[in-house]
Amino acid sequence: MNIFNKVTLQSMKKSRTRTIVTIIGVILSAAMITAVATFGTTLLSFLLNISIQKYGDWHVAFMDAPSSFVQERTHDNEVTNTAVFENIGYAMLDGVKSPEKPYLFIAGFSQETFHTLPISLISGRQPENSGEVLVPAHVALKGGVRFTVGDTLSLAVGSRMDGGKNLSQYDPYLSVGKSGVAKEVLVPEEDRTYTVVGICERPGFEEHSAPGYTLITKADTTNQADSFSLFVKLKNPRGIKAYASSKAGAGAYVFNDSVLRFLGVSDNKLFNALLYTVGGILIAIIMVGSIFLIYNAFNISLNERIRQFGMLSSVGATARQLRNSVLFEGLCIGIIGIPIGVLVGIGSVGLLLPIVAGNFKNILHSNVPLTIAVSVPAIIAAAAVSLVTILISAYIPARKAANTPVMESIRQTGEVKTESKTVRTSKLSQRIYGLEGTLALKNFKRNKKRYRSIVLSLTLSLVLFVSGSAFGTTLKQLSKQYIVDMDYDILFITQDLDEREMFSLYDNLKTTDGVYESSYQVILPYTCSVNTTDLSDYYREYAGYTVSDETVHLPIDIQFIPDSEYLHFVNELGLSTVEYTGQNSKIVAIAKQRVDKKDGTTEVFDMFTSPSKTFSVSPATNDKSNMEQGQNINIMFVDTYPVDPPPNQKQSPEQNPCVFMVVAPYSLMADFVIPDNHVTIGFGFQSKNPSKSVAEMEKILQSAGITSAYTLHNVYKILEQYHSLTFVIDVFTYVFVIMISLIAIANVFNTISTNIRLRRRELAMLRSVGMSERDFNKMMNFECIFYGMRTLLFGLPIAGINSWLIFKGLVAQERMDNLDFLFPWRSMTIGMFSVFFIVFITMLYAISKIKKENIIDALRDDMT
Repeated sequence: MNIFNKVTLQSMKKSRTRTIVTIIGVILSAAMITAVATFGTTLLSFLLNISIQKYGDWHVAFMDAPSSFVQERTHDNEVTNTAVFENIGYAMLDGVKSPEKPYLFIAGFSQETFHTLPISLISGRQPENSGEVLVPAHVALKGGVRFTVGDTLSLAVGSRMDGGKNLSQYDPYLSVGKSGVAKEVLVPEEDRTYTVVGICERPGFEEHSAPGYTLITKADTTNQADSFSLFVKLKNPRGIKAYASSKAGAGAYVFNDSVLRFLGVSDNKLFNALLYTVGGILIAIIMVGSIFLIYNAFNISLNERIRQFGMLSSVGATARQLRNSVLFEGLCIGIIGIPIGVLVGIGSVGLLLPIVAGNFKNILHSNVPLTIAVSVPAIIAAAAVSLVTILISAYIPARKAANTPVMESIRQTGEVKTESKTVRTSKLSQRIYGLEGTLALKNFKRNKKRYRSIVLSLTLSLVLFVSGSAFGTTLKQLSKQYIVDMDYDILFITQDLDEREMFSLYDNLKTTDGVYESSYQVILPYTCSVNTTDLSDYYREYAGYTVSDETVHLPIDIQFIPDSEYLHFVNELGLSTVEYTGQNSKIVAIAKQRVDKKDGTTEVFDMFTSPSKTFSVSPATNDKSNMEQGQNINIMFVDTYPVDPPPNQKQSPEQNPCVFMVVAPYSLMADFVIPDNHVTIGFGFQSKNPSKSVAEMEKILQSAGITSAYTLHNVYKILEQYHSLTFVIDVFTYVFVIMISLIAIANVFNTISTNIRLRRRELAMLRSVGMSERDFNKMMNFECIFYGMRTLLFGLPIAGINSWLIFKGLVAQERMDNLDFLFPWRSMTIGMFSVFFIVFITMLYAISKIKKENIIDALRDDMT
């Protein structure tokens, strides 16, 4: 070890506090960079495992491959695993409602294929021989054809042909041409009979554009097909494109993009850009904060050693040797701080994952465990970034030390250069602040570089804290927009079921395990004829009706609920059951208009002037003749409705912020239903275990084989999902802000404490000429106030603008223009108090050290 390095080590030992604080800053910096890298690889691994569970562990699939090709790929050195099934053929699906998907496609699985390609059973079991088959659920949902366990299928199986070309499952259906002749034909080759033994989810390998619904059977080893679908997993997925194009030749192949994108080799440029941009921004922010801290530490070290460098230069030390001396100090700090920081970063991710693991499962609806995934290349990259951060921070003051003239270094005349006009203060300032405040203000002006460093560090911490809080607040606002406040945990919606089928299904669903309360409702769309004179002034102005006496047609929904619920609702309103029940009775309705004001409040007012009115209503259909089929109803307006209508009936504010709905007992529905009127049916359930109840309901629906389109919402889970998302956002936002704030706090502590120590001779001189301890404390308090006020002067506007930009960016991305910007008053207030608290605590610590010293010893100190 040369003499310069020994001198550097002695200086580090002499200034233990500064060295320790600098090492802590490096540890925090390395820990955050490592945590970002480790969490990124963990999240990618988690998403990759979810995709593998859903779509299968393969990279490329070769369609319509002969057996010889399958054998070659199975023994290929570049391949780590393969899965294959027989392309048995296609059969027409009679009665199908999806013209772009008119076939059934039969795939013959081996036992190994069942393990590699995921199949999610809804009911029944897997096929055990070539005469049994699994039917996907979307045959009923999309195709409109029911299959239940136990059904027998007799199919004419063959090939799709386009001239002389054999079409595969990845060739979309070629519909009828202009001449009326089909562009493709199905050539039957053999008759096959299958027994349905199970209902499954749509296989992940079936593309949405596929012309056939995939039926899965057990491969027949005695009568194999001559066409196969081969799924290949490579040892090195980055070479997947070259491998596929070179091996497939003219054959068709398809990539598993859902898996490849999480391996970083997908063509999804948006996902890749988002992934690397977010990571790059986080690391850039960490590096900026870290460079502030570490640069200031080395700059302070330079100020302490400036005379030492001048003396070394005077005896022959070169600029390169002085520069290397400072860089050696950086390497020493890095050798200690980076390994500890890497371990702290990995450990912090390991501690956070159990806290957020359950929330991630709720967000992504997966049972894949969220476990830490440590990537050696990512850790090496994190350590390298940390080292680069240290070297950049050390190089700038090292270069300055090497280029400082010898005499200037020995005399220390270059650190503080002031002129009288620079530190001049106005008489008004002297009157306001007094002698102590004036001295503090002059000190602030005398060495602006040192004070600017403190202000920048505090400003960075304030801006990051407020911006992070604003980010979380905006995401919570967005989350609330997706949350529908419902009277039930589970909601089933369908259309156009006949009454017998509706009540049969309702009786089956309400008996599922966990359900303790249920209700049904039917919604009929109608049109109401209204004279504009009956409308309230507010509504006329809002709707733009300028003609005073004009008949307009407003959409109105009629909600039919069970008679018992309707009777209970009428009693709660204090209305007469005799007057509001039975034939030709009055009917209650709600007609409200909502207006969102600029100040964030919401005003709700009535659409009509009178509390009751007789209206003429007509069914809302495409047939104009139905306008003549209207009937008169006597409506009494109330302020609420008993049961929430389905979401598609409950219009969102940005579409039409008004509710005009009649509530009637189900016994009156026969008077309003016509053949062409579409009926929306909704079942609501409250359950002790919504997820379990939904799973049982899905099995019931599959066995019922409903051909009408339907949706089954786990409303409780949707609510839980967004609460989980909000929790995850809060955890990672505030952990990140706290960590970066700790770096800034360490920087402020380091800078202020060392700054006070460098002024020990100046402060001792003030105390020697009679400045009392009270006046001394008053002067230092003024300095704290100046630090804080300057920080708030720059930090608060920047934080406010940054918060607004975050809000506009997120809202524009989600296209929700109805959200109002919430100014971050709360986080700004916390930030303001935190700034002054940090400065005062640090100043108290530094002053306590100064006060313990003897004034005479401090005056004799040669250090300025």
